[in-house]
Amino acid sequence: MKKIRYIAIILVFSLLIGGTSLLGIAKSDEEISAWERRRLQQLPELSWSSLQSGDFMKNFESYLSDQFPLRDSLRRLKARIHFNVLGQKDNSGIYIAEGHAGKLDPVLNDDLVQGFTDKVTELYDTYLAATDCKVYYSVIPDKNYFLAEKNGYPAFDYAELFGMVDKNLRFMTKIDISELIEIEDYYTTDTHWKQESITDVAHKIRTAMGMKSDASYEEKSVGEFYGVYYGQSALPLEADEIKYLTNEELELCTVFNAETQKNTRVYDMEKLQSMDLYDVFLSGAVSFMEISNPTAKTGRELVIFRDSFGSSLAPLLLSGYEKVTLIDTRYIMPELVGEYITFKNQDVLFIYSTLLINSSGALK
Repeated sequence: MKKIRYIAIILVFSLLIGGTSLLGIAKSDEEISAWERRRLQQLPELSWSSLQSGDFMKNFESYLSDQFPLRDSLRRLKARIHFNVLGQKDNSGIYIAEGHAGKLDPVLNDDLVQGFTDKVTELYDTYLAATDCKVYYSVIPDKNYFLAEKNGYPAFDYAELFGMVDKNLRFMTKIDISELIEIEDYYTTDTHWKQESITDVAHKIRTAMGMKSDASYEEKSVGEFYGVYYGQSALPLEADEIKYLTNEELELCTVFNAETQKNTRVYDMEKLQSMDLYDVFLSGAVSFMEISNPTAKTGRELVIFRDSFGSSLAPLLLSGYEKVTLIDTRYIMPELVGEYITFKNQDVLFIYSTLLINSSGALK
């Protein structure tokens, strides 16, 4: 009987291995993972140099992992076992609380927070200190600020992060928006905030910069949105919805993209086919862009140093400014900024999320 059992185990194992191999050979390689919103590794080119360097085996291992048959189904099964069977509170660092997916980030990286304020100070000293620009800063708390600690997950000391930033940027005017934000203002499957939920944030920032804030908007939808945590969680979470706020003034604005050297609109509908629907807001990650507002006749300009959260906020700050310039120093070297813009009598806003501040190595 034992012999028959052993033979049966070997046969089942062989069938699984053989069947998986045949499926892998039969299926076409996929270029993109919609779940994970990234490009998948393709079969690497075999050459003597790639074998010698070890690059071929490294890339081939990634290729086998990315193109594994039933990969998404197996990832979903693993996540369900982690959460529903084993009772674990997270799966690969992704947790679910109050209907939101979040990512554990429990360590305050003091050196990186210091690095962030050092880089902002360098920009200020290089371009702004000797000008008549009015300079402001604001910090956007990430989802863990609202979710992690109260739901039993580890979280770093946000008060310490805010304190470090305030101390090191005390030569700028602070605009505190943290009390205006709540967890419902964020997409449930993504890191970002919803534009339709931050009109009060925009109102406070504009008022602090001496601008009227009486614009009204029409809300429009571009459809279902599956954020970055949707794929990372590997769970069948309900979709969010991307909505944007517009009016006649915004519709007349043109956006010059320095990377493509083309003019676009504030809401880039060509991005409806992109892997990240959030890119509809100002075309997503762009190093330098200028928004021209033909409706405004005030002579005022706004410059925003920002991360991706600024893409959906900037349209709500635009009213009354003849020109709004957005600079993302994750993608442009600080020493090159002066080649694109001359600082003189502008309002200047530095606004970044705690996600970026606590991992400022992403900045140039």
